[in-house]
Amino acid sequence: MKPKLKVSQIRSGAGRIPTQRETLRGLGLKGPNTHVTVANTPSFRGMIKKVLHLVTVEETNG
Repeated sequence: MKPKLKVSQIRSGAGRIPTQRETLRGLGLKGPNTHVTVANTPSFRGMIKKVLHLVTVEETNG
């Protein structure tokens, strides 16, 4: 089973540039203290890298 990434939003997207807000929405995050599990692929890693200052990331199994 491939590892997945648990992404948790820790800071608000309010007041950020539009591309960062859109990236949060594209990841499925709707506000602080929301969590999603995404596949560990280069496209998701690139999205996470753009908003790394707003989220925390953990690697999970499944």
